[in-house]
Amino acid sequence: MARAPEIKDTPEVDALPGLPLPRERGLLVGHQETERQLLDAYRSERLHHAWILGGPKGIGKATLAFRFARFAIANPDRFGTAVAEAHDLSVPEDHPVFRQVASGANPNILHLRRPWDEKGKRFKTELPVDEIRKTVSFFGTTASGSAWRVCIVDAADDMNISSANALLKILEEPPAQCLFLVLSHAPGRLLPTIRSRCRRIDMQPLGNDEIVDGLRGLSPDDLPDANGLSDLVGFADGSLRSALTLLSGDGLAINKGFISLAEKAPEVDVIALHGLGDLVAARGQSDNWKSFLHIARQWLHRRMRADATSAPGRLVSWADLWEKMNRAAADTDALNLDRKQVVLDVFRNLSKVMRMPA
Repeated sequence: MARAPEIKDTPEVDALPGLPLPRERGLLVGHQETERQLLDAYRSERLHHAWILGGPKGIGKATLAFRFARFAIANPDRFGTAVAEAHDLSVPEDHPVFRQVASGANPNILHLRRPWDEKGKRFKTELPVDEIRKTVSFFGTTASGSAWRVCIVDAADDMNISSANALLKILEEPPAQCLFLVLSHAPGRLLPTIRSRCRRIDMQPLGNDEIVDGLRGLSPDDLPDANGLSDLVGFADGSLRSALTLLSGDGLAINKGFISLAEKAPEVDVIALHGLGDLVAARGQSDNWKSFLHIARQWLHRRMRADATSAPGRLVSWADLWEKMNRAAADTDALNLDRKQVVLDVFRNLSKVMRMPA
């Protein structure tokens, strides 16, 4: 008797351990005005078929996209009573459409994101053209229950030139009863031809109170004391995802260690630096690496803004450090290099810049 095939769970890119995915979330933190804008557009006489939801990573773009998709599929009649009387895009969590979308089983939603490379045991670094071409079969079938078909591109920033051109082609000849929700962390970098075929909404970073509300709703048992929470919210910089990443693993300890070392630059406590490097590179603690990169980028961004007036002579060097760190991080992720070395190099280069005259 043949053995049943082994079923393996495929990892989902950008998933945070122990926390619901955007498609599973019923609550949207903030962005009420953006939600209202989408609702008004949906029940208007002319609904654009493609939307760019832009803004920094982790502020809720994907959560809002799935919220809009659920509402459209659950309420296909844009001019019906339910849509006319709606105050937001919410769908009850016991609604069949909500449950289908949460499980990833709704046939009228196509979610395009960087796929898992089973051979390399990591996510691909780009959103390849083969993923975009899934729209051909998706839109080539009849929508279930005469509902809308919704394609969510998450995120368009990950596309290469081939996949961008493939998306452009389908945007130029959109099927009937379809919606494209194109998520982008930097919409200005998308192809001008893609931007010209979409309506763009720029979503703003979350406020501090909204970040705290989101943390209390998603991770209430892990919140630090008042001082720790203040530091956490400050370095989250309007991104709930960043706050949750810092809260997981050793994010708060990495934040404290980084700030302590950076404040003493150009003099660096070598023992403390190696301790930070070991913490960031700890085996099985990928969140520590993400936390370090986020903290380092936030610190550098703030330093560049401060030095724009007080030490303009260092700005080119800060920009060079920014580029070096991001290249090193990308190479480390792609080639599985030593993360600790990136930490050491960041502080070596940081100390060099701090020794330069203002």
